[in-house]
Amino acid sequence: MVEQGTHKPLVGGSNPPSATSPGPLAPIVAALASGADALAIRNGASLLLAVSGGPDSMALLHAAARVAADRDWTLAVAHLDHALRVESSTDAAFVADAAAALGTPATVRRVDVAMLARDEHRSPEDAGREARYRCFDEVAAPDALIVTAHTADPPAETIVLNLVRGSGLAGAAGIPARRGRVIRPLLGARRFALRAALDAAGIAYLRDPTNDDVHYARNRIRLEVLPALERINPNVVNALLRFGRLAADDDEALDLIARGELERRRSGDGGIDWRRPPSRAIGRRVMRLAIGQPAPSAERIEALLDAAEGGRGGVWIELGGGRQASVRERVIRIG
Repeated sequence: MVEQGTHKPLVGGSNPPSATSPGPLAPIVAALASGADALAIRNGASLLLAVSGGPDSMALLHAAARVAADRDWTLAVAHLDHALRVESSTDAAFVADAAAALGTPATVRRVDVAMLARDEHRSPEDAGREARYRCFDEVAAPDALIVTAHTADPPAETIVLNLVRGSGLAGAAGIPARRGRVIRPLLGARRFALRAALDAAGIAYLRDPTNDDVHYARNRIRLEVLPALERINPNVVNALLRFGRLAADDDEALDLIARGELERRRSGDGGIDWRRPPSRAIGRRVMRLAIGQPAPSAERIEALLDAAEGGRGGVWIELGGGRQASVRERVIRIG
């Protein structure tokens, strides 16, 4: 549905603000330009904007339309209809019309995410995320960057969510500003600031009622946990992001050490010498690197290390995904 209240209707109503004059959108335009500079997005780049129609992605769309004129960017929009709500097709039409009003071509696709989640034995959240990025990668031109509208808030939510699930440093690192050709230039902005700018500019956006459903863990963190933490520390989002950056740096350094350990311990026939084991922290990483993706559970990694460092030989450990590890005479083999 289109958010009501102070917003002027974008479709079938007043014309959108000029695509070259920032006006009330100046803070968003500045945030996008700063993020683009930090990510070294070149002039003349081709950008596919991932637009759901919500406030964050509408802010991205309108800010990109203004910055593109100065930087000679070629813009396109992609929207994936998850088919989870009756009005989802209306939402898709809203995004297409908003893009057209700014002279930006849009591609809309539809995927039954609920069915996908059942078929792949995943949560609707995970299945939807995978479907979105698969769609964006298919729609984007080969040389295009895929731009999402993540602000500072989702990485903070992700860090808290991963911590309560017992994640290690990789999960504590949050959401990176760049992963492959997916970039997130608005990570330095806050969600409330984007919405305030849209309201001031009279730009309509969509509100997904499922975002208010606290049965979803991320929604509960956003609506209940983070506000409680902000009462302890009003700057908690920035504090969490700082923690995430430090965790990412530590994670990268430890992975470099683990790669060196794996290279040193692996023999020509693929066996991994565990007669003098490293610290358990490095050992876990060595095993994860040796096993590869999908990563086995933490419990299976611990069982493998316990077997390798114990007195028994001839032990087999199931790693999931049809993979096994054997331990004999303190040599680990994975297959």
